[in-house]
Amino acid sequence: MPVPDTTRFLKPEVVAKLKGIDLKARLVVEGFLAGLHRSPYKGFSVEFTEHRPYMPGDEPKRIDWKVYAKTDRFVVREYEEETNLRAYLVLDASGSMAYSTGEVSKLEYAGMLAASLAYLLLHQRDSAGLITFTDKIDAYVPPRSTPAHLNALLRQLAAARSGGDTNIAGTFHQLAERVKRRGLVIIMSDLWDDPKAVLTALRHFRHKKHEVLVFHIQDPNEREFAFRNPVVLKDMETGREMTVDPRVLREQYQKDFDGFFATFERGCREAAIDYHRVTTDTPFDRALFSYLERRSKMR
Repeated sequence: MPVPDTTRFLKPEVVAKLKGIDLKARLVVEGFLAGLHRSPYKGFSVEFTEHRPYMPGDEPKRIDWKVYAKTDRFVVREYEEETNLRAYLVLDASGSMAYSTGEVSKLEYAGMLAASLAYLLLHQRDSAGLITFTDKIDAYVPPRSTPAHLNALLRQLAAARSGGDTNIAGTFHQLAERVKRRGLVIIMSDLWDDPKAVLTALRHFRHKKHEVLVFHIQDPNEREFAFRNPVVLKDMETGREMTVDPRVLREQYQKDFDGFFATFERGCREAAIDYHRVTTDTPFDRALFSYLERRSKMR
């Protein structure tokens, strides 16, 4: 089996720029609180925070016997565990992501964004995992924080192939139930599915206390509909074809297209989901750095 080419996703000039940037979460998530690597949950691992009265069911080894000797009271020591942010990179590999009228397809563009974000997260000692999906979850690479983990993520990105139908809403519901530990869910997709169903699924992540970031990826021609003569349009997921005259349809098409995006913008804003719209004719590193700069000012 040929070795996947990983170099097209993470170029040296982009890596050099990424070293000076941090990705900061705005909401409280497990392992990431107000920009600090600190969990909002109590554990036993790192830093002492306070005493509390002993309660039936507490492990005797947690009793602070020095306090008992001084006060004749049973208390246990509480600790606050120090953890990394866990980020889940969720990549749409359905058939529509293969569309391209420029140098890169939507899938390739999403892959470069994912690779850069993975590098960024691992560079700041956070954990990054990867999920690719079509009408189901196709691949799942669990989050890890070791530098060597980047190669595993890049290999999976290089192995991803677009094709088939999509079931975005159903897949997101499945993921929201599967990902148990709260973290940062970063979605890269063209979101070609019923907007109401997708927004309901995105709110499922928020219900599970994840922070959600959506990169809504489109080819510029999907908005411009710049065909001049009658053309045969083929659905890249179902294979169905339709002959249309773009001169007749363009105005209504663009109106519907803008409404499609407006629905996501409004729905994500209401659900406290970070929504970012990008097109593949914008250099992906410029889009990423612009977004991260804006995000850093939101803290």
